[in-house]
Amino acid sequence: MSAAAAINRAVPSGRGKTCWLGTPEIYFRKTIDNSRLVNVEDPRRAREMKQFGIALCFLFALVMGYALQHFRAIEYGYQIESMRSQRDGLLEMNRALRLEEASLRDPERIDVMARKLGLQSPQPGQVMHLDVNADTSTPVMASVTPISVVSAR
Repeated sequence: MSAAAAINRAVPSGRGKTCWLGTPEIYFRKTIDNSRLVNVEDPRRAREMKQFGIALCFLFALVMGYALQHFRAIEYGYQIESMRSQRDGLLEMNRALRLEEASLRDPERIDVMARKLGLQSPQPGQVMHLDVNADTSTPVMASVTPISVVSAR
């Protein structure tokens, strides 16, 4: 586009004043041939880039090590919390089982169930008490004692 055409476009035809709507832009086409340029190696720049790369790798390794420790600490925290809740559940179950065991061992309950089944209290001489004070570290010799069977019929 020529400069005259840009000026004609900027000035409205109906008025006598000149008014620029913007700066005229003129583009020139110039071909540049870079085929004869040679890239010169700079040993100082290469050394600086190598040092920068090593420092960057070291920094990356430090950040990754920190992130690994941080995420493992979070994971271990979750595992500890999970094990605590599991332990609390097991303690509650243990308490419930001990309560159930105590209710099942109640002598009155056992006596009532035995009477419903038709059993009666033992006669004198039927019950043999084991030695509670016996030393468990010494061997015990087995002995046969006569047992009399009493029929309830």
